[in-house]
Amino acid sequence: MMRLAGRDQNDLARTWEIVFGRFLMRQITLKAALVILAALSLNACSAIASRNNTGVVVARSAQIRSSTAVVAADLLEVSRGDAIDILDTVDIPDPSDNSKKERWFRVRARDEEKTEGWIEARNIMPESVLDKARKLADEDKSTQPQATGQLHAGSNLRLSPDRSNNENIMMRLDSGSSFEIIGWKRVPKFKGAESSESDTAPKPGTATNNNKKVDTDDENPEDQETTELWYKVRLAPSISPAPEGWIFGKQVELTVPSDIIYYRTGREFVAWRRLDEDPTEEGAATKTKDVAKESRPGGWVILEKSSSKEPHKLEEADFDRIYVLGYEKHDQDHYTAYRSPDIEGYLPMRVEGKGANKTFTVRVKDESGQLKEMTYSLYRDEHGVMRVAAPGEEKGRRKR
Repeated sequence: MMRLAGRDQNDLARTWEIVFGRFLMRQITLKAALVILAALSLNACSAIASRNNTGVVVARSAQIRSSTAVVAADLLEVSRGDAIDILDTVDIPDPSDNSKKERWFRVRARDEEKTEGWIEARNIMPESVLDKARKLADEDKSTQPQATGQLHAGSNLRLSPDRSNNENIMMRLDSGSSFEIIGWKRVPKFKGAESSESDTAPKPGTATNNNKKVDTDDENPEDQETTELWYKVRLAPSISPAPEGWIFGKQVELTVPSDIIYYRTGREFVAWRRLDEDPTEEGAATKTKDVAKESRPGGWVILEKSSSKEPHKLEEADFDRIYVLGYEKHDQDHYTAYRSPDIEGYLPMRVEGKGANKTFTVRVKDESGQLKEMTYSLYRDEHGVMRVAAPGEEKGRRKR
């Protein structure tokens, strides 16, 4: 009996060892599973953060600081085009105006030390905004530049032609920034707090004071405009990480090439294209040179528009005459190859072909009010002089 009791106790002990061992294994397995799950979740969150909470520096240079305080220490200098991770966002009172708030990002740099600190939001373009600008550029990638321009004052680059709010501001462009103009648009005039007719809106993220008194320009007899002009522009990476956007027209100065600027005859030049270059060799936006000063003599197609004292209309024509200049290399002088009658023309203009067999196409409103694409052909006569055959006209024959 004693021998049986001892055997039962041994069996019972072994049973408890097995049960307890299984219990421990389950606990360890459960803990391991939780650890693995947490690690996977953390990696997933990091991946999401790396995709969605990143940005690009838009300022020429800016400092990542130890805090948002005025006396904060500078930790790291970053430059235009540098990528950073955005970790947090905070709005604090503007030190220069307590009625406004200034947005700051807590960021992590991509340097070896992975420096973390604070930087003003106006110096950063979030990746989501940059993606929208890239999409805009992709939609217009086949559109040839219509003209070139530069800013005569600092201005905002926006995602849309609208200055009624600050949410569409991508970045602040410096005075003197140059760009290609690929189109323009007239919109109803914004009668808001900016009575100075500029686009010097607050920085992106700045809170708007809705209690501020709204001024209008109704008392200004010199300005009866009901619309405002916006330019759609293409920019070089050295000027803006965003490849395309909209700029308020009153901040823009057209940089008419010096080769043609003296041929204006009472009408403004609103668009122009060279005729002695390959139209696929675009480059004004990718070069830092002053196009107006360095343009060499050559042939041009120019779109002109008459000046008017009447207020502009939303759907008015972009140009009302086509002017083609040829160039005689021997005499080193320009001559008029073609001048159209008055028309109602609309952008964009497209130049195609190579050598002497080029064409240019624009949209023109016919007598019935319908817009039609009209293609003009270039050729040289028996004397080597450039001529233009209008739509429906044979080369070498002119309508009388």
